[in-house]
Amino acid sequence: MAELKVVFWSGTGNTEAMADYVVKGAEAAGVQAQAVAMEDISAADLSAEAVFALGSPSMGDEELEDTIVEPFVTELEGSVSGKTIGLFGSYGWGDGEWMRNWVERMKKAGANVVGDEGVICNDAPDDAAGEALRALGEKLAGLLNN
Repeated sequence: MAELKVVFWSGTGNTEAMADYVVKGAEAAGVQAQAVAMEDISAADLSAEAVFALGSPSMGDEELEDTIVEPFVTELEGSVSGKTIGLFGSYGWGDGEWMRNWVERMKKAGANVVGDEGVICNDAPDDAAGEALRALGEKLAGLLNN
């Protein structure tokens, strides 16, 4: 049985909570799913995955976290062509520029980004964000089963 990998980095726990919602959505759709901290997996480990999710909070001047996430995404860019990715993350301020940039970056690398956008929330996920994240998990699960 296929398993959805939900890979994330979280500094405060908000993005980890978001990953848990994605997992719950995939499991509700009948697919095994696993939230994996970015520190515990390599970009090469995702090379065989056709569908997966990635999560990162916004850091600094609306950018991806630069010590773990940025190097991971840079390495991953070479192997995402034709893959389907769900992106998600939390932010403390700004308007989501980091997510728009990340979506465009993955598209330029040849990935199909679910919904053509990521799921973002300010700080911890509220009920609306939780629903959007569960829906992302369900959508990815449906694509994984095809």
